[in-house]
Amino acid sequence: MKPYLVIILLICLSCKTDSQPIPENSTESRTFSKTHVDPRQGYSEAVIVENNGVQTIYISGQVGEGEDFEAQFRDAISNLLKTLENTGATFKNVVKYSTFVVNYQPEYLDTFRAVRKELLGDTDMPASTLVGVETLGAPSWGVEIEAIAVIKN
Repeated sequence: MKPYLVIILLICLSCKTDSQPIPENSTESRTFSKTHVDPRQGYSEAVIVENNGVQTIYISGQVGEGEDFEAQFRDAISNLLKTLENTGATFKNVVKYSTFVVNYQPEYLDTFRAVRKELLGDTDMPASTLVGVETLGAPSWGVEIEAIAVIKN
């Protein structure tokens, strides 16, 4: 056996998973519903996927308007909260969110943290990513936030 195949085999054998295979005759585990919230041209503000009483809500990027980073960030969070409300969720249901900032500067981080704490709290927070980008979908957009939330019915 080639040495690189042995390495790959050892890596694969060392990986363990707790997942169980879905039985071939089980349709219940494979069935899910999908609801589009506030569909627009080419996208929906959110899509709710439900499977076995659990809803996973995928929130499209919410942008904010304003004169500067702080104003746009506040507005984007406000839009995120409204979209969550429209899906029957709150920020407490969010498990992951990502924030994209045009021309990100390290000095934005203090403002980012202060506004986030003020509007969203600072305990039991979801996973989060902050990304500096060159541009977003429109020239006036400086901040965009997308999120994933989970609700058990």
